[in-house]
Amino acid sequence: MQSAMFLAVHHDCGSMDKSSGSSPKSEEKREKMKRTLLKDWKARLSYFLQHSSSPEKPKTGKKSKQQTFIRPSPEEAQLWSEAFDELLASKYGLAAFRAFLKSEFCEENIEFWLACEDFKKTKSPQKLSSKAKKIYTDFIEKEAPKEINIDFQTKTLIAQNIQEATSGCFATAQKRVYSLMENNSYPRFLESAFYQDLCRKPQITAEAHAT
Repeated sequence: MQSAMFLAVHHDCGSMDKSSGSSPKSEEKREKMKRTLLKDWKARLSYFLQHSSSPEKPKTGKKSKQQTFIRPSPEEAQLWSEAFDELLASKYGLAAFRAFLKSEFCEENIEFWLACEDFKKTKSPQKLSSKAKKIYTDFIEKEAPKEINIDFQTKTLIAQNIQEATSGCFATAQKRVYSLMENNSYPRFLESAFYQDLCRKPQITAEAHAT
């Protein structure tokens, strides 16, 4: 429902940007839609922060956990535009990107990438085998609940590799999904209203200048 709302808002905002008229009513409507969109973004972001699968080690204690989720400064957020890896390395940035992909109905890409990152760190052969089968069932096999868009040859190769699972079972698929996100979803994320809001510096009022 929220995702559908996002698309509707995104479409309406795009239509209004193209229109030549900028009456007070249309301007007010656009601002209202933007606020609704940002509110929806923040709700998703909060969820992904609390269920973070970031490679960073979580801090112990409730207070330290809350400090981990502090909104980044505009300067920190702007660093995410320098490289896709900069975005993924940030706990807040990763959560924001996941929220964005969810709004585009393609969150399976980042979820697969994260599952592969966790998989590569697994040392136990038994756990490696069980995780490989789960990743295959969740993301690779035909009509999987979170099926990713990769070619048939790669899927067949993975099906063979997981019979004797190694840390490199999903390497080819992970690279392709990473490239897909970097070249398609990442540029759109950088243009999104939510990211622009994070990069916006607080306005300094006239009263602040006077003091």
